[in-house]
Amino acid sequence: MKQKFAVQLYTLRNECEKDFPGVLRQLRQMGWAGVELAGLYSYSAEEISEVLQETGLQTAGMHVSFQRLSSELESVLKEAQLFKTTTLICPSVPHELRNEEGYRQFRNQLNDIAREIRQDGYTLSFHNHAFEFETNVDGRNALEYLLEPSADNAILAEIDVYWVKKAGKNPAAFICPYSYRMPTMHVKDMTNDEHRTYAEIGTGVIDFDPILIWGEQNGVAWYIVEQDVCQGNPMDCVNTSLKNLHRIAERLVEIV
Repeated sequence: MKQKFAVQLYTLRNECEKDFPGVLRQLRQMGWAGVELAGLYSYSAEEISEVLQETGLQTAGMHVSFQRLSSELESVLKEAQLFKTTTLICPSVPHELRNEEGYRQFRNQLNDIAREIRQDGYTLSFHNHAFEFETNVDGRNALEYLLEPSADNAILAEIDVYWVKKAGKNPAAFICPYSYRMPTMHVKDMTNDEHRTYAEIGTGVIDFDPILIWGEQNGVAWYIVEQDVCQGNPMDCVNTSLKNLHRIAERLVEIV
């Protein structure tokens, strides 16, 4: 399982702005197996690709805005090829589409893109927040509508367990319908106080044992740490998360 832990680089956005190659080298030294990209921070795709190859870090996927997926798909696929990943993830729903009719349009358009790239071996997933639970479409919350596990829906899941918990759901139960439809999963913890904000893995209230056990049994290729806001130094925060994930993995090794 340890070879499946990656960090979403949005967590380290300020550090990447200053020295993206240096961040990647530090992450590899920490023991991370991969990274999930979220922009290039003024660096070229070629330069970052070279550093990834130098360090041996794998690309766990690419977060690509709906706007880029819709208007720059050819460029996106060229980047994915450089970074040796076939996993694309739309990170959010545009604000103007966060209503019942908007979600219908969004699902249709994402499906069109997913089907187009599928013929070349690429997949397209959707990453959630908590706001999707606030709108109902066809008797379901919008997230379940977007990720419906049916043969005619080509959108795969990248469930963020923190946001599921934030919406008042049980993450371990919520992920169950997406067996072999979730190549990547976002893991982050939640503080045990009234703020219920972001925390390093293993320091908060989310029980990751059943989540990781399910992931190992249901086709998850990468567990990706994203901590939107870090109270301390972000590099220290992701290091804490990785150490605690390694401890959990060692404890679960006989189960999975």
